[in-house]
Amino acid sequence: MTPFQADGSFRPIATGSGLRRTAVRGVGAAVVGQASSFVVGMGSVVVLARILTPADFGIMTMVTTFSLLFRSFGLNGFTELLVQREELNHSLASNLFCIELGIGAVLSLLFAASGPLLAHFYHNPAVVHVTEAMALTIVLGCTGWCHLALLQRAMQFRTTAMINFTGQAALVVVSIVTALAGFQYWSLVWGSIAQVVTVAAGAWLMCRWVPAWPKHTSGTGSGLKFATSVYLHFAFNYLTRNTDNLLVGWRYGARALGFYKRAYDLFVLPEQQLMSPMAAVVVSTLSRVNHDREQFQRYFLRVIAVLALIGMGVGADLALVGQDVIRFLLGPGWEEAGRIFALFGPGIGVMLLYDTHGWIHLSIGRPERWFWWGIVEFGCTASLFLLMLHWGPSGIAVAWTASYFLLMFPGFWYAGRPINLGLGSILSEIWKFFLSSVIAGCATAGIVATLPRFVMADSGSWAFARTVAISVVFFAFYVGCIVALHRGMKPIKDTVGLAHDFLPNRKGKDEVRRSGIQFADGTQQLEECHAKSAPTGNQNRTRKSEVYAE
Repeated sequence: MTPFQADGSFRPIATGSGLRRTAVRGVGAAVVGQASSFVVGMGSVVVLARILTPADFGIMTMVTTFSLLFRSFGLNGFTELLVQREELNHSLASNLFCIELGIGAVLSLLFAASGPLLAHFYHNPAVVHVTEAMALTIVLGCTGWCHLALLQRAMQFRTTAMINFTGQAALVVVSIVTALAGFQYWSLVWGSIAQVVTVAAGAWLMCRWVPAWPKHTSGTGSGLKFATSVYLHFAFNYLTRNTDNLLVGWRYGARALGFYKRAYDLFVLPEQQLMSPMAAVVVSTLSRVNHDREQFQRYFLRVIAVLALIGMGVGADLALVGQDVIRFLLGPGWEEAGRIFALFGPGIGVMLLYDTHGWIHLSIGRPERWFWWGIVEFGCTASLFLLMLHWGPSGIAVAWTASYFLLMFPGFWYAGRPINLGLGSILSEIWKFFLSSVIAGCATAGIVATLPRFVMADSGSWAFARTVAISVVFFAFYVGCIVALHRGMKPIKDTVGLAHDFLPNRKGKDEVRRSGIQFADGTQQLEECHAKSAPTGNQNRTRKSEVYAE
């Protein structure tokens, strides 16, 4: 794709109905691409957990806790700027590319020099050389972010999904091959470098644009200010999401951090797989009706109901089978990660619901309120971490779960105040799903308790059998409770309809089925989809686990 015309202005790809069709298909491409990356990433987790030790993963996490923050400088900030800016030309894009690359090079050098400081903090000398190597990913990543952003601006979602999937595949292949060769934690380092190089090369190959030398161009200063503001907001959220790694690695070392990180990565998988594909369409839809409180509330509650049905069920089920899931996926030696993961389980459903409060802030045009709430969120979560640190990684997992329960309703109250979105309507929409998960979980646990031999067997095959059997029993109870409390199948039908909406539109129609979300004017106009997709709250909150499956 050549993004700019001969006069230097951006080349539009589609307009009118073609733009709407491209946007709808783009959502499907994002879902399929993310699902494919998930399958590949999960396969690497299963294989690498049987080759490497928890300490290997812990050493890598000690470094990436900081490197991903610097590496995201161009990804969070310049990407949003290039995608959302109303007017863009070759000169402005070239200036932004050069600024991003220059800042990335400085950050890379500074991070490489921080190796001895990090090694002293973690009491682990291996961190020094890993820090120096991972510093390369910062500057290498900055070579490709602008090209990826231009592809997104042109709504080449299938192309960007393929590039990201190829990068994930490169990470997996290089990591596994070098791990088999005995490189230990260095296999994860080389895998991360291979991923960054592959993504950057793919972006340059598919976006045929060569930046020019920088020169004075209108909009450069304001663009840099915008990008910096977005990055600072992301950085604050990132600190909230990574304080746990920092504390566990500092207090308990690489081995404990390796156990904890594996459990945490599985904990946030439902968030990554569900929230990112939904965010673009939901925020765009709510933005269209933010002037009508009744319509806004009706559409938002539909999404809340679907997430509550899925999240409460998945969370309660994983609380029951979490240890067996880890035992089956990671093999022997990872039992501690299983115990930690089981403590994360009850918070999964509440986490999915809580993340939607950011959609309210953005769709009503009040992102500054979202930022101020982030300060409250950080204070509450960090305080719980410090309070529970004495109990090790398990205590931190409990702190995460407790933080979502404590923050969910205050977060909804604060986000909904400007449009008078009351807590009562949200509570009335989700309490039946919560009660259903509790009843189904207790009933299933009671049945399992009567089968001691079935519970005590600890082989991988028995773990898989228990996971399947317990999950089948639980979801049978769960669906039965939902149908009984709702007096019908409507919540399940709405969920199936919404899932269908996000699939690629193979027939090329301009409309999507409206069983889950409907638009205010009865049409399926998604022109704003690409302009509002980048800065959603849940995407910022999950960045730390999307770059590689450490």
